[in-house]
Amino acid sequence: MLLDTECKLTLIFFFQNYLTQLYGLPNQSNSDTEKRSSGMSLRLKEMQQFFRLKVTGKLDEETLDVMKKPRCGVPDVAAYSTFQGDYKWKKHDLTYRIENYTPDMSVAEVDDSIKRALQLWADVTPLRFTRLYRGTADIMISFGVGDHQDGYPFDGPNGLLAHAFPPFEGIGGDAHFDDDEKFFYRSPQGYNLFLVAAHEFGHSLGLEHSRDPGALMYPTYIHRDVDTFVLPKDDVDGIQSLYGPNPDETGPRPTPPVTPNKCDPKLVLDAVTMLRGEIMFFKDSFFWRSSPHRGTVEQHLITGFWPEIPGHIDAAFESPLEDKVFIIKGEKVWALYGYEMAQGYPKSLSMFRLPRKVQKVDAVLYDETSYKILFFVNKQIYSYNEEQRRLEKGYPKPVEVVFPGMKGKVTAAFQYQGFNYLFSGSKMFEFGTYNKLHRVLNNNYFLPC
Repeated sequence: MLLDTECKLTLIFFFQNYLTQLYGLPNQSNSDTEKRSSGMSLRLKEMQQFFRLKVTGKLDEETLDVMKKPRCGVPDVAAYSTFQGDYKWKKHDLTYRIENYTPDMSVAEVDDSIKRALQLWADVTPLRFTRLYRGTADIMISFGVGDHQDGYPFDGPNGLLAHAFPPFEGIGGDAHFDDDEKFFYRSPQGYNLFLVAAHEFGHSLGLEHSRDPGALMYPTYIHRDVDTFVLPKDDVDGIQSLYGPNPDETGPRPTPPVTPNKCDPKLVLDAVTMLRGEIMFFKDSFFWRSSPHRGTVEQHLITGFWPEIPGHIDAAFESPLEDKVFIIKGEKVWALYGYEMAQGYPKSLSMFRLPRKVQKVDAVLYDETSYKILFFVNKQIYSYNEEQRRLEKGYPKPVEVVFPGMKGKVTAAFQYQGFNYLFSGSKMFEFGTYNKLHRVLNNNYFLPC
């Protein structure tokens, strides 16, 4: 797409400002054009490496997409853990004060969001937080717009959401929120103040950004279910490296979620599907997005793309006939047009005419040559003819009858370049013409380490 001169200048300014604010690109005079260009390429490579993008030093579409995501205004100067230097509180009893309020929420909603965000960190450390209503607290919390007198101006809606300062004298520990943003208490629309505040308070306590896409301290904003949110293991490890564990725990706590590793030899996938030429691998609350033509693999939280879809899905498949991807969990079915949610969903699993006794499927395989959808339920297969919108006669059939040699429970399936791939445990079974078993591979065969 060709850009006019004004658009190009706007893009260049955005690109340079992003690298200056978040990756330490120095401001240099126009006479240093060659030096600045080299510096931009170096900082861009750092940014691409941080977000696990293809490292080219060039501004491509994927890189620009990441840059445009709403995020925290603290620079990405390291992976996980703590700020360089001795940035931690020397005491465990800390105070906080809310100086003003956003008009987007009630006072009670702001108070509760801030309190819960701090408690998230207190639950796993010896830190304890007491609210002050006047005077100077360790953590001063405020809402402002543009230049709010701390040397780090905000940039308007949908850019830098907030920033906080690591522990030190004066402004250290303080957290500032951009009031040009729309903050919400419960709604998945806009930015949830509890999630944004919890991230910023991680900085207030001494944590930097993490490269782990499942971590709360990941730089970009990701919507999560605030009612079931548990601080991820990466964040727990980081904060406990500074302050140690909570000495007052009296019983078992929820297990901190761990971001799955595509190189784990014991990896068991929940679902696999094509999506307009890309391969999507789902595991727990995450998915990997593999682009064979670009040679890249990205990992994301499912709710980062589709807040409505829960984690731990049962199955997924792409229907070229409808140009949709269907995602199934239990008796609910969601549909996507590309990366957008389709209207009118979720629907019931009964839309595929499965018997009432089928309340859950283990995997789904779409056959592009026959427009048949194979539903794997325990060790049986149901075949649904998408063109005729009916179940095929003669089904269910045992899995091993349709796919000779497939003895284990099928946990995921997809079709790619003329081959059918069935996943069972940590193995993937490749079937060719006439469903003949060709070879058995590791689950992460398409996810290079």
